Amino acid sequence: MNLVMDASVLIKFYVPETLSDRAERLLASVEKKDIVLLAPDLIYPEAGNILWKKQRLKELTRSEVEEIIDAVLSLPLKIEAPRSLLPLAVDIAIAYGITVYDAFYLSLAKVYETTMITADRRLVEVLAKTDLKDSIIWLGGYK
Repeated sequence: MNLVMDASVLIKFYVPETLSDRAERLLASVEKKDIVLLAPDLIYPEAGNILWKKQRLKELTRSEVEEIIDAVLSLPLKIEAPRSLLPLAVDIAIAYGITVYDAFYLSLAKVYETTMITADRRLVEVLAKTDLKDSIIWLGGYK
């Protein structure tokens, strides 16, 4: 099974916070090869920015950030270049009033005919009453 994952979920694999237990279950499924994780390559700068922010807020040490970066880079992700996704991502962003960044993940889910998983509950709620509601799931609902 393929699943598109955003940076909000990726970070929870390595940083203990709300919903990290659900992220650990997802990671276990990836390690068992039950799930293949997909992401646009912008997941790396987004994850890096989250780590930078957590280090600036003193939630992580520099050493912890470096360890997490190593783990992120060794995670078996199927990465898609955003160039081919750009037209669809912009269309989705405009049509649904979401960021182009979020729309890239949804575009990838549409292209692969799968679902995006996110820890961004607000994004899920925005799309809950649209025709994209089946293209996204909240990490809190992951079993």
